[in-house]
Amino acid sequence: MEMEQEKMNVRKELSPDSASYHCSACHGDETWSYNHPIRGRAKSRSLSASPALGSTKEFRRTRSLHGPCPVTTFGPKACVLQNPQTIMHIQDPASQRLTWNKSPKSVLVIKKIRDASLLQPFKELCIYLMEENNMIVYVEKKVLEDPAIVSDESFGPVKKKFCTFREDYDDISNQIDFIICLGGDGTLLYASSLFQGSVPPVMAFHLGSLGFLTPFNFENFQSQVNQVIEGNAAVILRSRLKVRVVKEIRDKKIAIHNGLSENGLDTEGGKQAMQYQVLNEVVIDRGPSSYLSNVDVYLDGHLITTVQGDGVIVSTPTGSTAYAAAAGASMVHPNVPAIMVTPICPHSLSFRPIVVPAGVELKIMLSPEARNTAWVSFDGRKRQEIRHGDSISITTSCYPLPSICVCDPVSDWFESLAQCLHWNVRKKQAHFPEDEDEDQDEEDS
Repeated sequence: MEMEQEKMNVRKELSPDSASYHCSACHGDETWSYNHPIRGRAKSRSLSASPALGSTKEFRRTRSLHGPCPVTTFGPKACVLQNPQTIMHIQDPASQRLTWNKSPKSVLVIKKIRDASLLQPFKELCIYLMEENNMIVYVEKKVLEDPAIVSDESFGPVKKKFCTFREDYDDISNQIDFIICLGGDGTLLYASSLFQGSVPPVMAFHLGSLGFLTPFNFENFQSQVNQVIEGNAAVILRSRLKVRVVKEIRDKKIAIHNGLSENGLDTEGGKQAMQYQVLNEVVIDRGPSSYLSNVDVYLDGHLITTVQGDGVIVSTPTGSTAYAAAAGASMVHPNVPAIMVTPICPHSLSFRPIVVPAGVELKIMLSPEARNTAWVSFDGRKRQEIRHGDSISITTSCYPLPSICVCDPVSDWFESLAQCLHWNVRKKQAHFPEDEDEDQDEEDS
């Protein structure tokens, strides 16, 4: 009887009328309701139950070390095509397909600045999008200030149709259906920095130097863009890091960096808080100082190590092939839910790079014994000084960057490893001549 009564009480607590549950691992940013299927049940998480943009109160995060269940709506109109074979919320990487709730009408074109070789592809693409597909094209204002574009009279009528924005001033997050990048990997990182919440699908053309994250060739861009507009494309969800920097207020005049924060600036308790979404890595280094950096690394509140060296890199799987790879980390496929911690030139023979679950929270602070300050940057931008009393909290964001694939997430990744990084390139070992094989067989007999 006591057991039956206890079950009845549990059912009452889990009734649909009960208040939404706040997951302690989400730090108050995401909540989920018992109206949603609970993790572990056989029923798959359908895309129709995915939260609408902005309705984070209905969002359910997993309560495990595997990190947050990523939001599967990207911008106003895109989402991941529902897969009936889904187990829980995890999809087979090769089965992730892009679909549209409504036909896309607006596109953000990001071009590498001050690169004359990109002017012609940029013009061809914009004319095609506007005249052939009747789309609204957004570009950054400084792109149109390029002298080569200003002096091109034939491009004038098209230029008047552009919608422009300025970084750090204009919010375009709810106006863009998908993004097209022309350039190298830096254009994709820049696109990520423009969207501190949900990111529209990104199609990246390889017109830069490396191109690890930009799989498309521009030669036949019309057919490839058409496939994306029709929703016929594979997509890979590149996890991002949610980084919160808390600083003590030491000066009345504080420079506020661009980032999603509590009303821009949190001054409670004499602290300034800023938040960033990072696609590749967070780098903490010794800056201009000649001394070793000396920073403490906490994992879920527990001190795990002190880094003494040039610094430490905290990266996503996408960032594992960037700075972290140069520092000796393993290269991890973007679909693996993980965070990489890689020391930079540690003054220790036993400090190896480690991989931790995506759901943990890392906290990095200057050690009390540190002789100098440290410096932090986010995807190579927003570089700032970290002093005693400041902290950097890092965990996996629930807002991934949906990157459109040429083939599929697995094939594209290995193609990039081979073509861009020349992974495991070696002259083939020659086989034994046939006569030597026969001689060897005779000796064995």
